[in-house]
Amino acid sequence: MEKVLTVLFFTLLGAALGSFLNVVASRSVSGRPWWGKERSRCPSCGQGLSWTDLFPLLSWILLKGKCRYCEKPIAIRYFAVEVTGAVIGGSLAARWGLTLPLAFALPAAFGLLLNALTDLEEGYVFDIFPLVMGGCGLLMRLFGGMDALIDGLLGAAAGFSVIGGIILVSRGGMGWGDATLMGGTGSLLGWKFTLLTLYLGFMVGGIIVLLLLAAKKVRRKDAVPLVPFLALGGLLTLLAGPEVLLFTGFSPPWPW
Repeated sequence: MEKVLTVLFFTLLGAALGSFLNVVASRSVSGRPWWGKERSRCPSCGQGLSWTDLFPLLSWILLKGKCRYCEKPIAIRYFAVEVTGAVIGGSLAARWGLTLPLAFALPAAFGLLLNALTDLEEGYVFDIFPLVMGGCGLLMRLFGGMDALIDGLLGAAAGFSVIGGIILVSRGGMGWGDATLMGGTGSLLGWKFTLLTLYLGFMVGGIIVLLLLAAKKVRRKDAVPLVPFLALGGLLTLLAGPEVLLFTGFSPPWPW
């Protein structure tokens, strides 16, 4: 019963975080502040929204995907990100329970989600978000001692250098924001989980892009955002990383 309640709590928390990160991403892209007294408004009519319009998941369903005031459609993206947040929160809680790894997994997963949203909307990664992730990761690793801190620094270096190397070889095929993001993520994950995240992200991304090419949804020279694939690779790593490492002969590092 305790595990069920834990998963339920983090599922709801994840939905709320998804709703909040939607706001952070969209306002960051548009240059509006997402803190202070700035109110949420309908993008169509500009009407300020009350808390009853902003309840994660439930409000969108009860309002049938329309604004209460002008009755124009609310983009499905808002509901989809809330569902995604709920899945992330619930699955991580089911995997780790109320343990130290969950405290590392949540900022890593939701940090990747936030940057995936800005990459999808604008094709841009705001450096401040990966830097916050990196700072949090290194501070949290102080509780694990010097070995854990070094692992975080190596993770940051591995994430940044792999993407940075690809950028240099491809002569700008990616943005440096992607490298900064993997650097920040690496401080939370450590070098083994970071390399696994990159591997899974590239593999999943490659398969999805091939399917899109086959379906003629994209063309060979079209730019495809990378961060959503890295985010998916990160989530898969956070859910199955220890088992994958043990299968390949590596031991999971602290705190995993």
